[in-house]
This record gives sequence, C-alpha cells and structure tokens, in this order.
Amino acid sequence: MDKKNLLIIYCIIFCVIPALRSQDTDLARIEYAYIPQSKSDNVYSRFRISGNYPIKMNDRGTYLVMSFQYRLNSLQLKDESIVVDTNGLEEFHTIGFELGYTYKMKNDWRFGVKAGIRLSSNLEASGINGDDFRYAGSIYFVKSYGEKTSPKTARLILGLRYVSPASINYPLPIINYSKRFHPSWSYALGTPKTSIKYFFNEKNTLQAFIGLDRFYGNIQSNRTFVDENGETRVAENASMLLINSALGYEYYFTEHLLFFTYAGYTLSNEIRLRDGNQENVLILNDRNTFYLRGGIKLKL
Repeated sequence: MDKKNLLIIYCIIFCVIPALRSQDTDLARIEYAYIPQSKSDNVYSRFRISGNYPIKMNDRGTYLVMSFQYRLNSLQLKDESIVVDTNGLEEFHTIGFELGYTYKMKNDWRFGVKAGIRLSSNLEASGINGDDFRYAGSIYFVKSYGEKTSPKTARLILGLRYVSPASINYPLPIINYSKRFHPSWSYALGTPKTSIKYFFNEKNTLQAFIGLDRFYGNIQSNRTFVDENGETRVAENASMLLINSALGYEYYFTEHLLFFTYAGYTLSNEIRLRDGNQENVLILNDRNTFYLRGGIKLKL
C-alpha cells in the first residue's frame, strides 16, 4: 500500500478534520505549536486563537453557536535543496467563521448542523481572491449517557463533514465515543483524538493520545519550477498533514479555565506543495519528528 492510500485510511479512521469541534466543549482557546523538522533546517510553527459563543434560543436546549478562529501558520523553509522560490511562503493566515444550530431530540439524543467559510492564504498579493477561501459543512448526532454530575458518563457522536477545496473530495465521517468509566479514568475513541486520561485530582490530569493536525493555505502568486525529473510544475497551495502521538498535562486554575501542554512524536508527517487538482508537486518534509504544543483554554 503506497503512502497516499495509507494517509487516506488514517484520515478516515481519525476523521481528517480536527477543525471540527462538534463534540468540543471549548469556549475559547489560545495555543502555540512548534514542530522542527527532523534532519532539516525547516520549522513549522503555529499560533492559534479560537472561540465558540452559544446563544440560547429557548428553554428546551436549542442553541445557535457562533464559532471563530485565527491561525498564523509559519513556515521557515531554509533547506538549500528546495527548488522553489520560498519568498512569500513564510506566513499563511487562516481566518474562519462557522455558524451552528443544535437542539435536543428524544432519548437523550441531540442534533447539530454547522456551516462556515474560512480564508486561508499567504496574502502575498495586493488583495484577496476566490482561491483564498474554503467552505465547510457538517451534520452530527450526539447521544449522552448518564448524568452530567455523575463520575461515570459517556457520549457517542456520529456525523459527516465536508470541506472544499480539500485533498479528499468527499464527505468524511465523524465518529467519536468517550467515556468516564472511573472517577480517575476516561477514554475517547475517534476524532479529534483517541486518548486515555488519568485524573490525579480536580486540578491535575495526565493523558496519552493519538490525534491529527493539519494546515492548508493558498499561494496567491503561484510558483512555477522544474522538478528533479525535468518537468515544469506549478505550486498553487501549501499544506501540512501529521498524525501525532503525545503525552499531555493539564492544570485547572478554576473549574473551567486550564493550562495545557503536550509533547510527542509524529507517526506521519508531511509538508508539501500542491497544484490546483490537489496533487503533490513538491514534498518539503516527510520525516517523523518531535513536536510541542501548549496554551490556555476555557471550557464549559
């Protein structure tokens, strides 16, 4: 099985859209990620700020949810072997907005739908063009088990998510099952990560997990270059896709405000340039590497 098909399988298993937060209880998040590339002078880093603002529509559990995010994706491309002009590829900006609607159904089920738009671009030209935008939509069903205040609770999430443009041009499944099976232990299977968590006490937790991370950005001024086979290629966007394993620590300042830090090693890591058909034209890095991520978030 080639690497491309293997990545597609991983994406389906872990549901390739980590941006989707259908089961996320974050109200706000600020974080920084640092991923130096192995055996390379290249470095990827990211600053991210995001938030969700729920608006109560009635007393029956119906909400309108406004979600926003901003990401500054930094690419320090210093390898002398890179054949493409890297000027203007140092920074990619992502600004996104999604509007969600959710309401309670029978038998502890909840229905939700989301739609949104985001600008993802290096913004090197004088303005904004149509290729800078991506469009997303999702639909999901959530089943809750047990009382919220109980030490043993569970939740199942099923749905579909579609983003365009994307390297996989069909809806992807949303599958997640999480359970607090002991006052000190919980686990989650699916997206955005598969994890097991240990609660030392009300303020300190430790978790091990496997998750997916990515970025995508339009290159406003396409790069034309000759590859190693002598063929002329055109790079129209840049992307990163990685599957990471990590150990994480969380410290709760209050019941809802916490600090988190994760350190780990990638299981798959690829930074590449692609053409308008989302095909590879140049792989910048594909070796596994260490990474760090940390920040502060406000949870429900």
